[in-house]
Amino acid sequence: MKKKTRNILLSVLTGALLLCAIAGGTVYYYLFAPQFHPSKTVYVYVDRDDTADSIYNKIRQTGHVNKFTGFQWMAKYRKFDQNIHTGRYAIRPNENVYHVFSRFFRGYQEPMNLTIGSVRTLDRLARSIGKQLMIDSAEIARQLFDSAFQAEMGYTPVTMPCLFIPETYQVYWDMSVDDFFKRMQTEQKRFWNDERLAQATAIGMTPEEVCTLASIVEEETNNNEEKPMVAGLYINRLHTGMPLQADPTIKFALQDFGLRRITNEHLKVNSPYNTYINSGLPPGPIRIPSKKGLDSVLNYTKHNYIYMCAKEDFSGTHNFASNYADHMANARKYWKALNERKIFKQFCDKTSQKGYLCPI
Repeated sequence: MKKKTRNILLSVLTGALLLCAIAGGTVYYYLFAPQFHPSKTVYVYVDRDDTADSIYNKIRQTGHVNKFTGFQWMAKYRKFDQNIHTGRYAIRPNENVYHVFSRFFRGYQEPMNLTIGSVRTLDRLARSIGKQLMIDSAEIARQLFDSAFQAEMGYTPVTMPCLFIPETYQVYWDMSVDDFFKRMQTEQKRFWNDERLAQATAIGMTPEEVCTLASIVEEETNNNEEKPMVAGLYINRLHTGMPLQADPTIKFALQDFGLRRITNEHLKVNSPYNTYINSGLPPGPIRIPSKKGLDSVLNYTKHNYIYMCAKEDFSGTHNFASNYADHMANARKYWKALNERKIFKQFCDKTSQKGYLCPI
């Protein structure tokens, strides 16, 4: 009888151990064995209106899941539907459910690169940010164009672009509008350190005026090495009271950035940005200038040039001159090159002191 009882107990114990092994193996398989098999690290974006079900679908579609059962077990046990965190979450090759679920449940998201570009208008900036972050362009635009907010940040409607320093920043995808602008203000102050502020003071400009001139310089040339030369030319004009006569300011005044030729009619546009009829700098920047553009103004090349003309080799760079006779000689070379390519007619609508167009 004792032997029979012992055998029964052994059988029960063996069965229990077997069941435990099966249960343990099942738990291990669904929770700790690799279940996600993307070819590289992928990211799932959890938005403000996402539900547990919509997140499941995103994970399935993005994570190349083998078995999703374990994730659903943990979601039900931990009440995931009541603990949804917005953000950008990584799923790496060969990860298990436990690690991936924990990441989503605890809100351990991955930072991302936010690029602030050197764009021409705040509208374009808002659209660009809206495409990169969870906040949409309308939320950004409301703040950008709110006069009270602009004043709070220390700007006016025309100088607001000076807040932004084009760069790639690490941020969280679900950052709020307030956090975004606080970060931009921090980066702006970091750029405008004591050394740069002293440089601006030395050339008799505020940071906003440096920003404005830098925006013109960057519209005039894409050549980084030439930017300090162009900046020096415009500073010479400012010092002598000579109008800047910068064609990009006309395009900005007309809000026609695709304009390929500037005619005498265009030069009559009644705008404070028309640097042909108004002396000095325009009221604000005509684009968000890059760090290189800003530093090109602060570290402008000292020379006596007040004229420039596009080079006849169509390299996108310029010939510079300190007097009108030399300038006209440069202009004639450019005119000849245009004539040889049979494209000079596009440029013969006006003659400017800057000398981009045909001489008369």
